[in-house]
Amino acid sequence: MDKTITVAQVRQAAQQAYDSAARLSGGANADYIPYLANINPRLFGLSVVLPSGTVMNFGDTDYRFGIESVSKVPTAILAMKQHSPKAVLEKIGADATGLPFNSIFAILLENDHPSTPLVNAGAISACSMVGPQGDADAKWKAITDNITDLCGSAPELIDELYKSESDTNFNNRAITWLLKNYNRLYDDPAMSLDLYTRQCSLGITCAQLGVMAATIASGGHNPLTGQQVFAPEIAPKITTLIATVGFYQHSGDWLYTSGIPAKSGVGGGVIGVLPGVLGIAAFAPPLDSAGNSVKAQAAILNFMQSLGLGIMNGDRVTITE
Repeated sequence: MDKTITVAQVRQAAQQAYDSAARLSGGANADYIPYLANINPRLFGLSVVLPSGTVMNFGDTDYRFGIESVSKVPTAILAMKQHSPKAVLEKIGADATGLPFNSIFAILLENDHPSTPLVNAGAISACSMVGPQGDADAKWKAITDNITDLCGSAPELIDELYKSESDTNFNNRAITWLLKNYNRLYDDPAMSLDLYTRQCSLGITCAQLGVMAATIASGGHNPLTGQQVFAPEIAPKITTLIATVGFYQHSGDWLYTSGIPAKSGVGGGVIGVLPGVLGIAAFAPPLDSAGNSVKAQAAILNFMQSLGLGIMNGDRVTITE
């Protein structure tokens, strides 16, 4: 079925979603990482970016916060670019664990695979896959350059967050050595863990994440820079990963109610990808029990329902002026 909506309708829906979610309370900042616990819980931003390059920003979209687990998405894309989607499937996997993002038990249950590059174990494995092997500086440049290309502007490392993460990442250290034990790391364990910790500590804005989401929704074409960041055939693969595990143990409930594949991070950021239609991002630090931003998910849900959009609807959506 053909569905046509206007840019004005998209803007109105985004404004309504922002205003509605801004009134919400509840949730709490992540407190197991000291830096995150001290972020102003009242910060809130929403960004919608269309394939045409139209950008709609509301609230605190220029505030730089910790990208955290949203960084798993670009690094999974990078691993697919450097190797192939098939190699990522074989070396890491694409299954949802149904368990929390930092689960050690999930590795024990599936010792033949880390399950998916969008949980901690798979993300550390993905960092180990990034080339060139054995060169931490060159690998780091590849990771940050890729994020820059996806966002159209560069992220910045938050040194205080990086130190905070490094001082408290005991669970991830255990995950790393379990991966090594099961031969699911493809470079030095300490290096791979440090790369993962550093990428999670990158400072990003909601506006940048909106562009990243739109780049994925546009088949790898950045709508602001015009750059083809990755091959179009990678887009459905990364979108599938986002759909199956982007909200961790709540991923099924999220997709069922919202209709949009989305990936969250404990820094309060969420990106949503509606293929061929738009990218959306939201940011607010207070999280629910699964580690997903309360206001961000409410805003994206409200936006999708207001416009009657959904990846499973079967609509051919056109956005006109």
